[in-house]
Amino acid sequence: MTAVQLKMRSPRGLTQKGLTTVQAHPFVAAAVATVGVLAISAFVNRHLGKKAEHDNPPAGQFLAVNGVRLHYVERGSGAPLVLLHGNGSMIQDFESSGLINLAARNYRVIVFDRPGFGHSGRPRNVVWTPTAQAELINGALHRLDVSHAIVLGHSWGASVAVALALKYPELVQGLVLASGYYYPTFRPDVAVLSTPAAPLVGDVLRLTLSPLIGRLMWPLLVAKIFGPRSVPKKFEGFPKEMALRPSQIGASAAESALMIPDAFHFRDQYANLKMPVVIVAGEEDRLVDVDAQSARLHRDVPQSKFHRVPGIGHMIHQSATDAVMSAIDEVAQDQSTANDLNRIAARAGEPASRSN
Repeated sequence: MTAVQLKMRSPRGLTQKGLTTVQAHPFVAAAVATVGVLAISAFVNRHLGKKAEHDNPPAGQFLAVNGVRLHYVERGSGAPLVLLHGNGSMIQDFESSGLINLAARNYRVIVFDRPGFGHSGRPRNVVWTPTAQAELINGALHRLDVSHAIVLGHSWGASVAVALALKYPELVQGLVLASGYYYPTFRPDVAVLSTPAAPLVGDVLRLTLSPLIGRLMWPLLVAKIFGPRSVPKKFEGFPKEMALRPSQIGASAAESALMIPDAFHFRDQYANLKMPVVIVAGEEDRLVDVDAQSARLHRDVPQSKFHRVPGIGHMIHQSATDAVMSAIDEVAQDQSTANDLNRIAARAGEPASRSN
């Protein structure tokens, strides 16, 4: 090999050649660099997601229902009480709030990780509308020998609770709806939040950039959902890294995209809810307009009761746990009264009524 050839293959020569190539094809070079950065981001996010699952192992048990591996926690004894969490959340939200332990003193509490959240699967061949999730939850409760239950839904979980009550009215004996979104409104933020659910582009985003952006935005998001209250210390038990996994970001984005269409679907059906219903909402919710949502639902469901909690934001079960527990007990009492009236009516030969 000649001295000239060695010189041409030296690091200095290769660097010069690389610079020449970049100058000649800047867009190609930028594309290669971008792909490289995204690939590294995807690798890091995958590693962090696996670590989060290792650090936060399943706290409950699993059921295979309609091809979905559904994670749930069961605690206490008594009348069944089902808890359905909001978008982006998981069982640990109710756990850290203290509501599970509080309710388990008098109820058989069953809490699900809804599809795609926590440790539950979310097959991509299903559009996971509230109705589709209601069918899944009904199947799971059937497997758990639950034929009647009080159901509490928070935020997006309230939509699932409503769908469950409309589709299976004999199952749902009472509803507690907390901080829900029930009627379609103009929500420009939904378009942004839904982006990771878009085909192809969304897949790239949730695997690469979305988890990184989520970590940067986390303090602002938490401040908004808890405001005007400060974030309670007990919420430190919520596993942020589980919520920032690419899979859960995708599930959350999909539910954001479904939020307004599902509100259109249900907006004229609420009067069909005949079981006891208690609606609770923070007076200063910064995520959902209380007057346009909870107050309007109260007007559309004649037998419902509505409790505004002053000084509380969207995370009412965290910031006003006792108020939510009281709503559960109120529904249970209303249902007990309704059952007594039904028995009296049956003995008198009159038609029985399921509402109080």
